[in-house]
Amino acid sequence: MSTLRIKLSIFLNYFVFAILLNSVGTVILLVQTSFNVSKSQVAVLEPFKDMSIAIVSFLVTSFITRIGYKKAMLIALGFITIVCFAMPFSGSLLMVELLFASIGSSFALIKMSVYGSIGLITNNEKDHISFMNFVESFFGVGIVVSYFIFPLFIDKNDAASTSWLRVYFLLGGISLLAFILLFISPLDESASKSNQPAENLLNDFGKMFRLFISPLVLIFIFCAFFYVLLEQSIMSWLPTFNNDVLKLNQVLSIQMASILAGSIAVGRFVAGILLKKFNWLAVLIVCLLCAGSLVIFAMPAIKEFLSNYKGSGITRLADVPLIAYIFPLIGLVLAPIYPAINSVILSSLPKPKHGLMAGLIIVFSALGGSTGSLITGNIFQAYGGQTAMYFSLIPIGILIICLFIFSRIQKKSTAAPVTFSSAAGH
Repeated sequence: MSTLRIKLSIFLNYFVFAILLNSVGTVILLVQTSFNVSKSQVAVLEPFKDMSIAIVSFLVTSFITRIGYKKAMLIALGFITIVCFAMPFSGSLLMVELLFASIGSSFALIKMSVYGSIGLITNNEKDHISFMNFVESFFGVGIVVSYFIFPLFIDKNDAASTSWLRVYFLLGGISLLAFILLFISPLDESASKSNQPAENLLNDFGKMFRLFISPLVLIFIFCAFFYVLLEQSIMSWLPTFNNDVLKLNQVLSIQMASILAGSIAVGRFVAGILLKKFNWLAVLIVCLLCAGSLVIFAMPAIKEFLSNYKGSGITRLADVPLIAYIFPLIGLVLAPIYPAINSVILSSLPKPKHGLMAGLIIVFSALGGSTGSLITGNIFQAYGGQTAMYFSLIPIGILIICLFIFSRIQKKSTAAPVTFSSAAGH
């Protein structure tokens, strides 16, 4: 089976949803002025997105292979195309909340299907972990693009304008293109089907829970939860941090946040090469230590800048302080962690279980994202943006511990695959 067309389709699917999902930080900033709401109120946008991801993943993950990966992705793309075209005709916080619930629901199907499909179009563990990083790096490209698409539709003369909602006409067109490309792309899904006869829904959920209680899967879930908590606590609030703390205007705040997304994309592309040559645990531990060091360096530097800054707001790129460029580079070292641990866990399981595992990944990643955004939003409002960013040191420390445990259990599992398969209900 030629895999070029389906690989291109996977890249485009992820590109579309990268723009939609990670626009939440931009929208958090815009909604505060367009609809006159507080930081704690707008912090619920992340849970609307993430909890819909978690709920749909939980309900669908046990029988995603019965639906079919390709069919599930077509359903998601078709639905979100319709929602995007309808969005510019709305104008309230409630409609934005429903938008992110729709995006989350659709992405649940996309991510489960993409993660399941990667196992069908790669040949071994190294190919899997490399392609996973390339896919996630393209996701990062979509995030970068989102930070430049939205400012094109912002009314620079009226901060309260809702003109930015027209961006969804463009996003609807891109998702329609993704639908068409996927529709004409062949995907052989026979390897994802279990040889056992079809079972009822209750038994399917039973398989998912038996997989969940495996020690390897359980410690992986802790890793995924705290990584996404860490990433979203920074990514979702960086535009607001730039606006409130660094005194950049709205457009600059959004555009400067693209540095984080761009550094994540570059980091994952480079990781796709490095992880073919070096042990994944060593790479990830070094990355986390560098991330913690950057937070410890950047926050005092920002405090020093603020103590010397006397202006009312930065409106020109030439006036943006150097530290605004440095802190988002944390994305370079955070980038390899998520795709690497996802690839390790998927490569440790038989292909018929990849759909189930993808569902668990999505559920707990969504819970982590919601938790991170809510905690950061409330810390931001109560104690300020710098304290909110210092919060990221806690999940960094927890992740380092969890990764060592994950690696140890993964090695034992690889050495005794029969025992693990039994525990996973295979």
